[in-house]
Amino acid sequence: MSLVERLNADETVITAWSGVPDALTVEILARQGFDAVTLDMQHGGHNEDSVLRSLAHVLSSGKHAIVRVPVGRFDMASRALDFGAEAVIAPMVNSIDDAKRFAASMKYPPLGERSWGPTFAAPRHGSKDPVKWLHESNARTVSFAMVETHAAVAALDGILATPGIDGIFVGPGDFSIAWTKGETVNGTLEAMMETVEMVAKRTRAAGKHAGIYVTDAKIAGRFVEMGYRLLATGSEHQLISAGAAGLLSELKKSIG
Repeated sequence: MSLVERLNADETVITAWSGVPDALTVEILARQGFDAVTLDMQHGGHNEDSVLRSLAHVLSSGKHAIVRVPVGRFDMASRALDFGAEAVIAPMVNSIDDAKRFAASMKYPPLGERSWGPTFAAPRHGSKDPVKWLHESNARTVSFAMVETHAAVAALDGILATPGIDGIFVGPGDFSIAWTKGETVNGTLEAMMETVEMVAKRTRAAGKHAGIYVTDAKIAGRFVEMGYRLLATGSEHQLISAGAAGLLSELKKSIG
């Protein structure tokens, strides 16, 4: 099943979060038990070349391929799709105008303004029929607009109503900074959870997909109950740290 088919079926999809711009590292990450891998170009080190090379490993591992582009780089959203990504997450979509520009880069005409050229994407997805690819692409690709500021929350209904926007992705870190007026960064801040739940409910009520970055695995179930179905977590730094801590703990216990 494609990513959009799983989301349409109301499945929970868990994506690893890659910030190391190395295709061999992504290859190892893609072989773990996650449903998908997200390549982060905003705060992670991924660039156009690493995205182009890394997506091949994600897709060949049978995992869903997602890319988060830098702020305002809607041109890179189109390129990520041309490289084979199934979904793109765009940060800091704070207005209807931002949403329109993002959607335009994600969808072929007449819905959007995406230019033709699936040189890598079509063969990576096993497609040999360009017309079929054209006709199916708008429904198959998923555009996630990030909501992480007060302005984005205020414009939420307009963002959701924008043709070509398929979902909302909440960035809880920036959300907490905005919520506390710069006092703290806390992805599990209880004071903002009512609004986080409201975003999910309004997103789902609009027939769109809801995603969120999970900073603490213990509250993942709470996010699912709210309506979030794309859960992101597990950066290389987290996984190496957790794996090393667990292995060293067992070794030390054995040594006594």
